[in-house]
Amino acid sequence: MAEITVYTTESCPFCMRAKALLDQKGVPYDEVFISRSDHGARERLVAETGGYTFPQVVIDGTVVGGWDQLSALDQRGELDPMLAS
Repeated sequence: MAEITVYTTESCPFCMRAKALLDQKGVPYDEVFISRSDHGARERLVAETGGYTFPQVVIDGTVVGGWDQLSALDQRGELDPMLAS
């Protein structure tokens, strides 16, 4: 099964959608919460994922991006094979 990390922050509806989709798929994931006021953590997030917005989803070391990208992968039928790896 794939290693999945979801970087989230408070009051983030897109984070909730991403986690709900992964929960629906029945896959475990690590959630890394980053406070909006923690600028150092936000800088590390950008350095690690290239993304500044939340959520940021990483599957087996590949940065998927945010909710829009995760949802698009699912709609194209490409997410399930990634999750099964």
